[in-house]
Amino acid sequence: MRVFVTGATGFIGSLVVKDLIAAGHEVIGVYRSDEKAPALAAAGAEAYRGSIDDPESLKEGAARSDGVIHLAFNHDFSKFMANCETDRHVIKALGSVLAGSHRPLIVTSGTAIAKVAPGQPSTEDAPAVTSKDFPRAASEEAAADAAAGGINVSVVRLPQVHDPARQGLITPWIVTAREKGLFAYIGDGHNRWPAAHVSDVARLYRLALEKAESGAKYNAVAEEGVAARDIAETISRRLKLPVKSITPEEAEPYFGWLAHLAARDMPASSAQTRKKLDWQPTGPGLLADLEQLQVSS
Repeated sequence: MRVFVTGATGFIGSLVVKDLIAAGHEVIGVYRSDEKAPALAAAGAEAYRGSIDDPESLKEGAARSDGVIHLAFNHDFSKFMANCETDRHVIKALGSVLAGSHRPLIVTSGTAIAKVAPGQPSTEDAPAVTSKDFPRAASEEAAADAAAGGINVSVVRLPQVHDPARQGLITPWIVTAREKGLFAYIGDGHNRWPAAHVSDVARLYRLALEKAESGAKYNAVAEEGVAARDIAETISRRLKLPVKSITPEEAEPYFGWLAHLAARDMPASSAQTRKKLDWQPTGPGLLADLEQLQVSS
């Protein structure tokens, strides 16, 4: 297959590109900045200039593909709602050029948007909250609209995706801890965050593309839930920072925009995903990667 990949030079996307090519697929990888193009060429991909800020710029590449994996997202959380609406427009644009065919479109979402009972793990068949409740749900709403229009669209829901350098929302948590000289968690710290190694996540995207099951949702989860306290204590040991429990009232001054998620218990299951895609995560666990954090950075 010739696969069009947005976010192809990013943390997850760069490994998706390598995994696709190793499996015999051709890749058209989107880049926005000129300095990113050589890496795509070196990986064996066709470098395609485009931007999610201009959804029209992506259509020609998507039209030349046999399938699309959409990973690009603006992670500037100071304008989170606007970025989520941008993603809605990008998904609509990508879907428009796949209409009338069975060519798959793989959309990215997050396990945290699933609507489940407190303490219960998010599952693939759990409905999503609306974008009014949580803006990131705009991506799944756009996917549902595309599916209603006959487009072969499926969704990959991400947990905290990690390696020793990056760990999803834990990375800005580490930045905050460095700035404040203290690694804090809320309450007893028993709330859990799901996780998966980036290499396992990259392979799952390829398997989802090859399966091309319209309407499917996949949870890219290797670990159902890692406790916030365990995360905090592991990092604080590594960075030699004090660790402390804070109250919910202290959360916003400490965490800022991350406060609304920092105390959430959001475990997630991937049982259905593993069965459907024969996907077995093999990468290191989250705490193992956190033990490898670079102290000097």
